[in-house]
Amino acid sequence: MRIKKADFVKSAVKEADYPEFNSIEFSFIGRSNVGKSSLINSLTGRRSLARTSKTPGRTQLINYFLIDNEIYFIDLPGYGFAKVPDTVKKDWGKTIETYLTSKRKKIVFLLLDLRRIPSGEDMEMLKWLEHYEVEYYIIFTKSDKLSNNEKFRQLKEIKKKLQFDNEDVFFYSSLKNTGREELTDFIYKRKEEYDKTGE
Repeated sequence: MRIKKADFVKSAVKEADYPEFNSIEFSFIGRSNVGKSSLINSLTGRRSLARTSKTPGRTQLINYFLIDNEIYFIDLPGYGFAKVPDTVKKDWGKTIETYLTSKRKKIVFLLLDLRRIPSGEDMEMLKWLEHYEVEYYIIFTKSDKLSNNEKFRQLKEIKKKLQFDNEDVFFYSSLKNTGREELTDFIYKRKEEYDKTGE
């Protein structure tokens, strides 16, 4: 399945500013510079829909995108090593927490750079999502940067910290659009399930 239409709707910080919506929405979160905006651009086939930057921490607001007039993608602020004041980071944390604890029906995609061992902040985010019983899935980004042998070795190291089966996570390359069809199909299937059952 391919996404045919994608539009930026608005940026928000407070829950009162989120756009009205009665279905499930799909959110993308991860460390600064993990490739959230690039992945959204790749998924939608729009090179500059979500603003990308080589400077970590460029996404500071919750950005809403309407997909095919029926699905919302949400680009959440990155966490981690962004070169910004601690007070700003604290505000980002509150912005993320407000969204994730909101009553909106959401599925969260946690993006992890396949080349890196998950950081303490990544692990905290996982624990946080599980504590608040948020439905989430892991996407390993930048998968084109490793050979198959390197990928195998790296996954072995990552699994010392994280428990998962390879079939239960997504592998994505925004540069080569690898994984795009699989992820898009999953999103639309999950949306269809929710519209039928409300879960």
